[in-house]
Amino acid sequence: MSSNTDTLRPTHYVAVGASAGGLEAIEAFFSRMPVDTTFGFIVVQHLSPDYKSLMVEILSKKTSITVQRAEDGMVVRPANIYLIPPRKNLTIYHGTLMLAEQDHNRGLNLPIDVFLRSLAEDQGERAVAVILSGTGSDGTRGVRAVKQAGGMIMVQDEESARFDGMPRAAMATGLADFVLPPLEMPRQLLAFTRHPYVNRVQKAQTIHADEDALTRIFALLRERSKVDFSNYKPSTVIRRIERRIGITQTDDIDAYLAHLYAQPTEIDILFRELLIGVTSFFRDPQVFEYLESSILPEVLERGEGRDIRLWVAGCSTGEEAYTLAILIRECLLRQDIVRDVKIFATDIDRDAVRVAATGIYPESIAADVPAHLLSRYFIRHEDRFRISRPVREMVVFAQHNLIKDPPFTRIDLISCRNLLIYLQPVLQNHVMENFSFSLNDEGILVLGTSETTGEMSTHFKMIESRLKVYRTTSSAGSPSRSDRPSEPVAAATSTENRFLELQRRFGGERRRSVQTEDRVLERFLDVAGSRYLPVTAIVNDEQEVLHVIGESGWYFRIPSGRPSMELGRIAAAPLAVPLTTGITKVFRENTELIFELSGLQMEDRSLDVTVRIVPLPRRTGQDALAAIFLESELTTPEAAGQAGAAATWNLSREAEQRIHDLEQELQMSRENLQATVEELETSNEELQATNEELLASNEELQSTNEELQSTNEELYTVNAEYHGKIMELTELTNDVENLLSEARIGTLLLDEKLAVRRFSRELSAVFNLRDSDIGRPIRDVSHRIVGTDPLELLQSVDTTHNPEEREVETEDGRWYLLRAVPYVVTAQEYAGVVATFVDV
Repeated sequence: MSSNTDTLRPTHYVAVGASAGGLEAIEAFFSRMPVDTTFGFIVVQHLSPDYKSLMVEILSKKTSITVQRAEDGMVVRPANIYLIPPRKNLTIYHGTLMLAEQDHNRGLNLPIDVFLRSLAEDQGERAVAVILSGTGSDGTRGVRAVKQAGGMIMVQDEESARFDGMPRAAMATGLADFVLPPLEMPRQLLAFTRHPYVNRVQKAQTIHADEDALTRIFALLRERSKVDFSNYKPSTVIRRIERRIGITQTDDIDAYLAHLYAQPTEIDILFRELLIGVTSFFRDPQVFEYLESSILPEVLERGEGRDIRLWVAGCSTGEEAYTLAILIRECLLRQDIVRDVKIFATDIDRDAVRVAATGIYPESIAADVPAHLLSRYFIRHEDRFRISRPVREMVVFAQHNLIKDPPFTRIDLISCRNLLIYLQPVLQNHVMENFSFSLNDEGILVLGTSETTGEMSTHFKMIESRLKVYRTTSSAGSPSRSDRPSEPVAAATSTENRFLELQRRFGGERRRSVQTEDRVLERFLDVAGSRYLPVTAIVNDEQEVLHVIGESGWYFRIPSGRPSMELGRIAAAPLAVPLTTGITKVFRENTELIFELSGLQMEDRSLDVTVRIVPLPRRTGQDALAAIFLESELTTPEAAGQAGAAATWNLSREAEQRIHDLEQELQMSRENLQATVEELETSNEELQATNEELLASNEELQSTNEELQSTNEELYTVNAEYHGKIMELTELTNDVENLLSEARIGTLLLDEKLAVRRFSRELSAVFNLRDSDIGRPIRDVSHRIVGTDPLELLQSVDTTHNPEEREVETEDGRWYLLRAVPYVVTAQEYAGVVATFVDV
């Protein structure tokens, strides 16, 4: 029974989205589609709510595939085309179409996005999205959802699109598999779905078995993108490679590997395929509602007197990071407080980070962002929205690899949603260790709804199980910030062993050589540091001491309290300010610095210390480092008397002079500022009132613009349908004209008032008719019939609706068979008389 049911289901569900100018593209697409296709087609258009759509009638003339208007509860069948009705939103559930009324009160309505999202969730890899001509950006979010679910994307090329807004927005995502004219799409779609890797004739085990080809693919990816995808879950990686094999129409993984070598751009495409990030503003609204009401106010309250730091890991194109920034600003306004908030948003995909940093998004985000937040934090620019400057300045975007790169520190809240599910368990545990290291005490961790803390559950306490929100615990086993999290261990089970073996084959030898080199250097420094080198400290650009060489008891001490390696905290009090000031200058100017400090009191001794700070050579991918060399001599009265010849840095005198200069500069600045403030206060009040008026006007204009754009698209669609109907009527009129003129039969068509509607030229032998007589009553027209009154006969037929037939003679002696029948409109409705005169 189940197999029979499966045969009634389409092999693929093809969603065709179009707007203004899309009728021509839709007709071209289906004109080349075979009738015996196994696909089910769902056409989603922007239709006018005030006009009856003629799409069923028009499209039926261009294809032999069954065309019908979608109805609620209708099951999608192969070789059928389903059209969205006006004033409805369409979704799909288990292959069944569901209709719902459009709610324009919720803002911009995007029916194509609505359907594509439901199709991606319902059909996964069997979903195909086709984006055709149209204005705006409807379909952009749906394209991301379909690609994330493993579906295929086709977009109309800009040259063939009458309106290229929707195609350009879809192509800007970088997710389109094919960009083609509509006439070429059916052929490519059929070729893709018939590929063995796409229709599952060949299983993924063939790729699993070919370890050498898989290893080479991973090596190419790592060489090109610096990312090792052997860390990712095998099922995800192989499924994406299978899709690319199908799209490139290569025979197997070996042929695809050869294609990668021949076409390096395919490596970039595969890299993007493996890093597809589906995100949107306020995605999973319940999560953000909970954060706004329960978590963010607490984080802001606890952050008084210090910087508040958040980290969005795997930020993709930045929507989630900006959402958090908007919610934080809303909380600050409600609580009437001021906080210095910085959000670090990171992703491994450089292109995605670049898009996020611009803060420009398509107008389709209006469906996700509440109207009052859209007007407050976004600026409309043509057909796009730009994040306002205050929100952009809260977020810092950077490329970052969660597996290899060191984590951020002193973080109050981490959001990492729907990223861990793509990593193997051992790497998930490593990432969770990094998060535990990064978070402050009582820090917050937000995961995706399908993710957990795994083996690190003892270090996190769940505070909202349904939304996966956690808080760090102070358990004894929790890694402290003074201890770096461990490197990911290479241990896994079952099918993951093969991928971890590939990972070891990629980097094992290099790691072993680096570890051996480190041990040699460490043994050398142990000897040289105690005998030949001065006290030396290696410091990074965050002024964190990484390594100390030699006896440092006079210069560095571990303070009481929580362990810290910050230079300013562990340096002896007389050295703290000179060292931190000097190291800042060295990193800023990247030049060596040498100075002397005379008469420093170290415990019961007075020392002269020569300080040399040298920047170390930089290497790609490594932190900036500097070495601090400290050489000291015990000060004696005789030596103090001779110290005048040495070049020393008197910190107190320099500091006093600097403070004096700064105080004078500050006083002048205050006086200038006071005058400026007084002038600005008056201007600010006027500008504030003007701004409020402009804001209100902008909201009204924005709403009006959206309505006009929607109406314009609807009218264009209606106009296109009517144009098609006019063409049909023109053809029908030509057919009737040719039929009347070439049938050689005198034909007379009268309306319900017996006025002349149409006649053939052969009728001029019976009635004295000219073209100008159309519209005149037939009784006003003379005739040549003798012995019979044809007007009485025609009047009888019009009244009784009964056909009449008789022979009549004209003045020139010719006989005609007169047949008069009622003009039938419907079974019970008549609209005149049709009379024919046949020469007998």
